[in-house]
Amino acid sequence: MVMQLSDLFGRQIKEQEVPESLITNSACHSFSAFTRRGQNVICVRCGSQINKQETKLAIDHFYCANCLQMGRLTSSDNLITINEPNQFNYTGSCQWQGVLTNDQRNCAKQVIASIDKRIDRLLWAVTGAGKTEMLFPGLEHAFRQQLRVAVVSPRIDVILELAPRLRTAFPDVTSCLLYGKTTEKYSYTQLVIATVHQLLRFYHAFDVLIIDEVDVFPLAGNKQLHYAIQRAKKVTSSVIYLTATPDTTLKQQVKATKLAVSYLPRRFHGFPLATITNVKVGNWRARLTQRKLPPQLVTAIEQRIIKQQPFLLFVPHIADLKLVSEILKPRLNLPIITVHAKDPKRVDKVRQMRNKETLFLVTTTILERGVTFPLIDVLVLGADDDIFSAAALIQIAGRVGRNVKRPSGDVYFYLHKRTNAIKQAQREIKMMNKKAGFK
Repeated sequence: MVMQLSDLFGRQIKEQEVPESLITNSACHSFSAFTRRGQNVICVRCGSQINKQETKLAIDHFYCANCLQMGRLTSSDNLITINEPNQFNYTGSCQWQGVLTNDQRNCAKQVIASIDKRIDRLLWAVTGAGKTEMLFPGLEHAFRQQLRVAVVSPRIDVILELAPRLRTAFPDVTSCLLYGKTTEKYSYTQLVIATVHQLLRFYHAFDVLIIDEVDVFPLAGNKQLHYAIQRAKKVTSSVIYLTATPDTTLKQQVKATKLAVSYLPRRFHGFPLATITNVKVGNWRARLTQRKLPPQLVTAIEQRIIKQQPFLLFVPHIADLKLVSEILKPRLNLPIITVHAKDPKRVDKVRQMRNKETLFLVTTTILERGVTFPLIDVLVLGADDDIFSAAALIQIAGRVGRNVKRPSGDVYFYLHKRTNAIKQAQREIKMMNKKAGFK
């Protein structure tokens, strides 16, 4: 596919990748791939400080090792861009047929106000509150003003769930879906749906930048990705942060009135968050090493299979998946589907669960958030493992009760001892239910 001039709008592309016929266009700007900040050399694309000795090349050049996955960038390279021109002509309307609650409508109005004022906002809403639907009025408002919008997340699973929902709601807006293994080719569109890593390719491109699950790995605490966010948005723009579990940094910015906030403690269907039931099973890790599972967990799994009740079984580590699978398979006489972040078939397995082609998945924390499987229960083996933070446990519990057809469900934590993270998760769920008006 031949590169078009529009492919450079709001992008930063290595000069060698751009045809000469485009580079000579008067709209193109060229700048060095590296810059100096005091005594330090900085990669312009990813913001990383360069150790020239570690990445030294011949003829006294060097490269950036931190964004190598996007193509090698050396000190002899320039980047090409064209200022984002907002060449859109959107005249459509949102096709979502649902109705927002009063609380959702208020949050949506606040998002629109932030877009108009070009200020940032945190949309802090409990799991299952309908954050995506609350964005629809703001997105429609932005599209009609011919603004360019990006909806991004650190997690591939999140954007793969968001993309069809956004495209169904706005069939007339041009859009592209970008992530590491996407089969879609980049083209200039008004809406970009992408993993946060893809923002490293953009430069002052977006009037509105929406970041879903802002507090999650690998975005949380990642200077490179936060640099990418700041560089991808326009100087005058609005960033909307979405999460049910904001981290300390976001909470501090809200407290210091440096970040506007919309808070929604109630789910869209009006029912409370599912609460956690702790099941003490002794030293589950020692039992697992002996290739055994807690009998309480096995019983819970068998009961759900008999009832054809969908569920997710979370385990702490990737290595646990194989053990649990090998223990369960002969007992259940069923194929056991496991999934984790590095699983090459991860996308297909999640799709199978979503399409009800499998009753359950055994998973790591990769499915703790951003995915919705209607009507499920959640079981967590080893909820007291250090891998499970309070935020992760809240998000895991939040997979349950997200559908009006089954607004409640079971959340069982199988554990040896009740950790501070578990206690905090239970406190916060109780607090959010109380703020929503539930006893």
